[in-house]
Amino acid sequence: MANINSTFCDGYARRDFLRIGAAGVLGTQLSLAGLLSGSARAASAAKDKSLIYIFLKGGLSTIDTFDLKPDAPIEVRGDFKGIPTNLPGVHVCEHLPRVARVMDKFSQIRSFTHRSSDHGPADHYMLTGFFPSAGFNGGLKPNNQHPAFGSVLAQKLGPRGSVPPYVCLPGMHPSGSSAYLGAAAVPFVIENDPSAPNFTVPDLAPPMLIESNRLAARRELLAQVDRYQKAAETAANAGARNVSVFSQRAFDLMTSPDAKRAFDLASEPDKLRDDYGRNTLGQSCLFARRLVESGVRCVTIDHANWDTHDGNFNTLKGALLPKLDAAMSTLFRDLSERGMLDNTLVLISGEFGRTPKINKNAGRDHWGPCFTVLMGGGGVQGGRVIGASDKWAAQPAHTPYGPEDMAATLYHLLGLDPQDEMHTAEGRPMMIANSGRVMKELL
Repeated sequence: MANINSTFCDGYARRDFLRIGAAGVLGTQLSLAGLLSGSARAASAAKDKSLIYIFLKGGLSTIDTFDLKPDAPIEVRGDFKGIPTNLPGVHVCEHLPRVARVMDKFSQIRSFTHRSSDHGPADHYMLTGFFPSAGFNGGLKPNNQHPAFGSVLAQKLGPRGSVPPYVCLPGMHPSGSSAYLGAAAVPFVIENDPSAPNFTVPDLAPPMLIESNRLAARRELLAQVDRYQKAAETAANAGARNVSVFSQRAFDLMTSPDAKRAFDLASEPDKLRDDYGRNTLGQSCLFARRLVESGVRCVTIDHANWDTHDGNFNTLKGALLPKLDAAMSTLFRDLSERGMLDNTLVLISGEFGRTPKINKNAGRDHWGPCFTVLMGGGGVQGGRVIGASDKWAAQPAHTPYGPEDMAATLYHLLGLDPQDEMHTAEGRPMMIANSGRVMKELL
């Protein structure tokens, strides 16, 4: 989709480029230093952005929610009807009425596709942008073959202030960690359910009772002990170095007022907490907004269970969609009202979609060949529908995109070159994105 307002990789819009060209023809002198300064500002602005990835583990049935097929046979179209949204001609599931009112704030990629319909490989693919190679164990080990998006951002961009660069809640998906990037890029994991009445972050609660000067004294004593320990350490002692990294990060969190405020979910107004929904998904989305507001670069929300093999329609209608409707709509509205949406990229997907044909248990099974992914904020133009599925949402009808393209696009939006490299522990170079295309139609 050609767009005169779309930007080049240096952050300049095509319209601006045309103006520069015209100015040059007319004899206006342009400063190279000024151009470079503008490029630096654009890159810096991109790197000030954050990512919220709402991962609907199990696989959201997008044929029943965002890519309805009302003219398909009953065994394909299912039970739900569409309702109008605030985008002319665009409909959404009747059980997402609040999302219908914010459809202009995000875009849909309806031709998303990849090669796996198995949870483990598909999870890894969607959370890292890399399809796992032979020997992958189904996503059961904590650090998989490739680092998650949040770990790449933590490694490449580092922390902003004293808050962690990468946070996972509630808990961490097995494919959500740092793989070969090691201790410095692992997420800060919040295991507890933020919707629990007595919710706290265990790693922060005990030290809050100790004054920071006492912690500093204890830290100095620990440093004296470490001087003796270091004499016995070798360069190969990676475990000891990892402990040191974790100790430093823990101390920074314990003593930081900014970190304490960021993790204080109870300080949010009751009305806003109600709007998000007093459930795991709703409060996780509110917590994510607080975290990125405090400087966290990436928050991954791992929400289950969207694996609707049995009773798909009853489960969606009664349990899952009301929570998604409240959390998703309020998150986009809240970010927009706070002036944060331009600097916060929101990505919503499962690891795949669900089968076009309903099974004998009134459910839908795994389906990687075609589904819908949602992206908004952070430089994404809202209100667009990119690509299309065929008449039964079985395959992309045109403009297919996949996890490699999603990875390239989000890195581009967050200020990283998708062709940039990282290195394994052995020093082997690895690209941060695996030959994907930036989805320019979204920009």
